[in-house]
Order: sequence, then structure tokens, then C-alpha cells
Amino acid sequence: QVQLVESGGGLVQPGGSLRLSCAASGLIFNIYHEGWYRQAPGKQRELVARITTGGTINYADSVKGRFTVSRADANTLYLQMNSLKPDDTAVYYCNVYSRTADYWGQGTQVTVST
Repeated sequence: QVQLVESGGGLVQPGGSLRLSCAASGLIFNIYHEGWYRQAPGKQRELVARITTGGTINYADSVKGRFTVSRADANTLYLQMNSLKPDDTAVYYCNVYSRTADYWGQGTQVTVST
């Protein structure tokens, strides 16, 4: 079973930057899309950014122009987060959705605060 492991979260001041990484323990075939979601306390999990196999990238309106999702290789996904705001505070999850399975990481906490 392939596992996804996120890293790079932490505490940052408003206006700061973080880069999240997602590493897969093995190859995943027949991927439809992969990306990042987040869940803030008391809220539902929401899409942050997603890349389809065809290369289409979608961002939540709240992060457009500030966040960038990219794929380093077949096993590594990044989320570059700039100009962070307190509203970006959440647990961030990596996701890979394939024809045979929906993979999730364990999440990494991002806290934006003074």
C-alpha cells in the first residue's frame, strides 16, 4: 500500500512563506489528479490546489496568486505558500486520486499567527 507523507508545516507570521512537500512511498499508476486540501478547526475539508494528469491546475479562490502547486517528480508534490494569512491556518493534506484508490497523507499543521 502506497503511503503519502507530508512535511514542511509549522508556525509562521502573517506575510511569511512555507513550502509543503508530499512524498509517496511508491509509484501510483492511473492517476486522475493530485493536490492539496486543508481543514481548519470546525470547518469542512476544502480543496486548496490540484493538478490533473492533463496538466490542468485549479486553485481555491482564496489562495490564487499566493500558492503554487507543482510536481517535482512522480513521487513528490509541493505546495509553495506565500503571503500567508491567519485564515490559512489549517491541517494540510496531500491527496492522490487514481483509478483504483484515493490516497491521503496524515496531514501537516500550518499555523499563521503573530
